[in-house]
Parts: sequence; structure tokens; C-alpha cells
Amino acid sequence: MGGSGILASQLGQQLAARGHQVHFVSYAMPFRLDGSAPNIFFHPVGVSEYELFRYPDYTLPLSVKLAEVSRTFDLDLIHAHYAVPHAVAAYLAQQMIGAGAPRLITTLHGTDTTLMGKDPNYQPVICHAIEHSAGVTAVSAFLREETKRTFQVAHEIRVIHNFFAPIPPSRDRKRVRAELGVGDEILAIHMSNLRPAKRIDHLLRVLAASRHRDRVRLLILAGSDFAHYRPQVEALGIASQVIVMQSAHDVENYLNAADLGLYTSEHESFGLSVLESMFHRHPVLASRAGGVPEVVVDGETGFLVPVGDIEGFARRLDAIVEDPERYRPMGERGYERARTLFSAERITGEYLDFYRQVLEPREARE
Repeated sequence: MGGSGILASQLGQQLAARGHQVHFVSYAMPFRLDGSAPNIFFHPVGVSEYELFRYPDYTLPLSVKLAEVSRTFDLDLIHAHYAVPHAVAAYLAQQMIGAGAPRLITTLHGTDTTLMGKDPNYQPVICHAIEHSAGVTAVSAFLREETKRTFQVAHEIRVIHNFFAPIPPSRDRKRVRAELGVGDEILAIHMSNLRPAKRIDHLLRVLAASRHRDRVRLLILAGSDFAHYRPQVEALGIASQVIVMQSAHDVENYLNAADLGLYTSEHESFGLSVLESMFHRHPVLASRAGGVPEVVVDGETGFLVPVGDIEGFARRLDAIVEDPERYRPMGERGYERARTLFSAERITGEYLDFYRQVLEPREARE
């Protein structure tokens, strides 16, 4: 449900629509993948539990499945999103296949570098996966530089930003707001997997610190269980202001119903949810973290606030609540920036160019 899964799903769908055959290999159907679309195939990975092993293993069954699918369908490329475990499993699959194995492209989304890259139990294998990939991409210039600094790799890393292909809402804005119990209040939306780096504790404190919190509702589209944060919601006295939707699939309807995006992350390699909010013409309040400044232009398409500056977030939120019409052009500029720089057409084209570049040696041999 995180940005990597959404990006991979949308990229596959865009490639399939252009006539390419795309095989998804994972333990479960990706969150936003339409498996019934032409040229899309899904291959589940079975994970067995043996008493011999204390913990279930995913990497080895994934590598076997990748090798099987590669042989059966004569794949040209394996595109791994995350080095661990996906690129590592793909590398093992290549070794099993031998001559004629598909080329490997690895896309780094963030956690490989910002979290696991600092763990000595994982750093060497991540570095190995990067160095043995035919091509490596990162979703932001920030992440590329952070990866080079963390792993000291010589491999070229190409920046190909995330993109978003908006889907027209299927339900009327007023109807969705009515279903949520929202009237004339400003509806702020937050979408994430609720991992610690998203700083949901900060998000809730921002709402509590707002001078106009009675005029604000916060909609959280949660990709994991929100129960951990319920005590904080109660302690801050904002239970009536917070709406949580668990595992919502029709996100476009909720984005269309919202008025602004609110993201308080401590680390963010790109911020796909930020981009989704921009595509729906929302002014965005976000942390000045990682690759977010590559997406949001401070003061033009939204406001960037120092990480952890609760009062700074609250001031910006209050300004929008007091005069929403004044900030409506900010959302329009955000939409134009998203459409121009981060469209599906543009970014899918960049990936296709990179695929062709990586495949050139194989095509020359054939």
C-alpha cells in the first residue's frame, strides 16, 4: 500500500496499455492493480513455514518463482522495486537460469537506503544487489545522492521520478463528504502506510494545535492498523475531528472530497501521496524532508515546513482555514506542476527509454 507498490502497479498498467506484456510476481495482488486488464499477468509466491526454520523465508521462494516465470515467458527484463528482498531474489533467479537470463533493473524507493542501508546485517547485500543490476534508478535526486553516500557504489543511478495517473472520481464530492459527516469544514487528507517515518503523532498534534480545529476535519486513509494512535487521538481531544478509512481502494473519491493535503513525514524519498494531492488541485502542507522539495515548490504549490515544527504546520493550516479562496490558486499551480513534470506519459516514457538502453547489449547479440 506504500508508494513503491502504487508506482510499480501504475507503471505496469501503463506499459501493458502500450502493448508490452507485464508479469507481476508477489506474495499478494498489488493494492491498485487491475489484474483483468490486457497484457497483465499475476504470479503469486507461496511462502511455506518449516519447523527447520525459526522464521518463514520469502526471498528464496520469490527467486524460484522469478526463475520459473522468466523461463516460461522468456522475459526480457525483471524490474525489482526495492533491493531487499526483490533485487536480491532476482539476482538469484538470474544465477539459476544462467545464459539468456533477463536483465535486472532495480528501483530504489527509500527504505533500502534510509533505513536498511544503515543496518550492517543488510548493507552488504543491498550494495551487492545494486552493483549487479544492469540498471539502477532512484525516485528522487535526494535518494540518489543519499544512496551514493550510504553505499559508496560506483554504479550509475538514474533519477526517474514517481508519477501518478489520476482516475476520475466515481462518486460526487458532496455525496462523499456527506457520507463522511463533513459539512462546511475544511477537509485535510493524509494517505500513508502509517510507518514510523510518516510521524502520525506529529500529524495529530498539528490538528490539535490549530486555533480553528473545530473547523477542520482530518481524513486519514490508512494502509495499516490505526489502533496504535487511538489513545493519542483521545488524549488530544480531537476524536470528533479525525476520520480514519482503513484500506480504502477508491482513493480518488476521497481525494476529490478533500480541500488540502497534510503530510508531516520525518523521511520521504519522494512523497507519492503529496503528488496525488497535487493532481487533485489541493494546496499541500508537507515536511521539508528528503525529496519532497523536488515535488512541492514552497509558497507556490504548497508550504514546506521544517520536520517536527508543529506550530509552523498549525499556522499554515490556520491561514488556509481562515481564507481558503486565497489559497485555491496554489492548488491549481500544483496541478499544473504535477501534470507537466510527473505525468504517466512522461515518466513511463523515461522508463521505456531506460529499458531499451539496458536491453541494447542483448538485442545486439540476438
